[in-house]
Amino acid sequence: MNTKNNKRKKESRTKMESVFVELLQTKELGKITVSDICKLAELNRSTFYANYADIYELADVVRENLEQNLGELYQDEVANSFNSNDYLKLFRHISENPLFYQTYFKLGYDNQYQIVAYDQRLAAEHFDNRFIPYHMEFFKSGITAIIKMWLERGCKETPEEMNEIIQSEYKGRAEYFDKK
Repeated sequence: MNTKNNKRKKESRTKMESVFVELLQTKELGKITVSDICKLAELNRSTFYANYADIYELADVVRENLEQNLGELYQDEVANSFNSNDYLKLFRHISENPLFYQTYFKLGYDNQYQIVAYDQRLAAEHFDNRFIPYHMEFFKSGITAIIKMWLERGCKETPEEMNEIIQSEYKGRAEYFDKK
């Protein structure tokens, strides 16, 4: 195996992915061309096509990379089948990688992938195991909207403040159920 060529291929892919993300901030996906990417990345078209079938495959790779990074944040929880409801970790990751999250949402992938896992066990307890799919959708849409708003506002609030917002929503729910 030729290590030198593997390193070069990895560098080329990284460069093309970075340029693609950069372009998405000012152009719609359908308006970005292979030529745009190659020109800014200072690579040949043949290099692009040696790595990706088209722009849409490149978009999928960018999405997969983000989802993999995000999955690594919660790998212990997934492996041990528990949900700590630790959103501080998520908000810190977003504040360190805002461009990638903006890109993720801009590409519309948030409708296909759930950024935060929904704790079905906890929901079953809180909601007497009723209407769980509706509660899941409500939670997913709410957290997604909050993250998008935070990104649009330039992540002005700290990750700790964003976590506090989410925790206060949970606290409100607990107080509601304690009154029942």
